[in-house]
Amino acid sequence: MVKTFAIAGMMVCLAACGFGQVTTGTTNVTANIKHEATLSVDASDPFLTTGSVFNNYTATTNFIYMIRTTQSTGSGKITVQVTTDFSPTGGPSVATPPSVGDALTYTCTASAPATPCSGTVTAKTTKATSVATFGADAHSSTTGNSGSVVWTLTNDPVYQTGSYTAIVTFTISAT
Repeated sequence: MVKTFAIAGMMVCLAACGFGQVTTGTTNVTANIKHEATLSVDASDPFLTTGSVFNNYTATTNFIYMIRTTQSTGSGKITVQVTTDFSPTGGPSVATPPSVGDALTYTCTASAPATPCSGTVTAKTTKATSVATFGADAHSSTTGNSGSVVWTLTNDPVYQTGSYTAIVTFTISAT
């Protein structure tokens, strides 16, 4: 009797296994790679005086960028603009300097594929000024590429004592 049940069980298994089906399907996975850019700015750098009395104030702002531009006609840029002038009043000013020749200026560094700005650039409140540019088919590393802006602020004796802050906005774009 036990043998009968065992043989019947094997026959049921063989019958079920014989009708089993395996189906497969496929799908397309498409990646539409577009131009992109991102920027991370180290905002912790204060102005410092260097050297003797009335030397200009200097500071460095470091940044990391990632970029990808299109192959044939792509381009990109990193710019800065003083979006809020120095405050409170009585100290330096980008829009209306208290003395002729007072200015907030900068020089740039940027690792390839960027081309950093050339020479000394005067920061503006009225428009963005260049930090770096990118050509067609520019690609940063997967961990980002570095750059910096070295700021110089005229140290004018007419400035009132105190702490003055301006807000500078960095922008990156890619096409």
